[in-house]
Amino acid sequence: MNKVSIKKISDVLVDEEVYASRDDIYFTKASPINNTAEYSITWVKKNLDKSLELIQNSLSTVIVLDRSLKGLFEIDSNKAYILSDDPKSTFINILNFVFPRERTSNVHSTSIISNNSKVGLNCYIGPNVTIEDNCTIGDNCVLLGNNYIFSGTNIGNFVTINPGSVIGSDGFGYARKANGELNKFPHFGGVQIGDYVEIGANVCIDRGTLGDTIIKSGVKIDNLVHVAHNVVVGENSLLIANSMIGGSTVIGKNSWIAPSVNLMNGISIEENVTVGMGATVTKNIPSGETWAGSPARPIKEFIRIQNIIKNL
Repeated sequence: MNKVSIKKISDVLVDEEVYASRDDIYFTKASPINNTAEYSITWVKKNLDKSLELIQNSLSTVIVLDRSLKGLFEIDSNKAYILSDDPKSTFINILNFVFPRERTSNVHSTSIISNNSKVGLNCYIGPNVTIEDNCTIGDNCVLLGNNYIFSGTNIGNFVTINPGSVIGSDGFGYARKANGELNKFPHFGGVQIGDYVEIGANVCIDRGTLGDTIIKSGVKIDNLVHVAHNVVVGENSLLIANSMIGGSTVIGKNSWIAPSVNLMNGISIEENVTVGMGATVTKNIPSGETWAGSPARPIKEFIRIQNIIKNL
């Protein structure tokens, strides 16, 4: 059992305040605040209604909490308290420091990598991964089992792709002829993925038609997301489970696309936008706004309509 003392994590703490009666207080694992275990580390959400009660009843030996709670509860001499302006981020930093999830650099024997493609340093390529011609995989990437990377895909550094995802397949583009037959639009573009991108399981990202589909650095994509051809997703945006991003849609940086959202093709979602769960977006959304509903509309308008319906 690996014992992690409060002293050992001091290197990862910068602006946080630590209250501990001694340096040998330790933890061996992490646990949630509502189901804590002895000798564990946990954290309390900021402004949680029952924060003080949860802290007092916690069995954890190390608790990360919001700085605003300082002095509001009785300190246990057998516990350590870490006060932070952002408890969740502090908790994440501690866990990544003491419990790193590392994989040995390796290419599984069942994987197929084209001789015309390049895989960077310190990469893990899991079982049954296929990387076609003219692809670039950056350094420190993790491609887990059964991923298929089509030709013309360029992936940056520190990218993780979970099992079963398909990157760079043709998009759904057709033109109807005068006789009613469908003529497939050719897809000559590729997929460009920046650094520190994480892609969930069973995600499909289509290649561009004439240009590229672009996923910029820091983007996080949940499981079962579809990104159509020619989409651009800005830095540090999140696409959550089961969302569908229509072709040629542009999503600005730092935006949040909630579960089961549908974005119509060819629209613009500007920076710092939040789209609520299950919304169907058919119009451009200005920067900084929150929209919800189907069809989606600004949140104040959505709430007003819901209240009218409720009172009918």
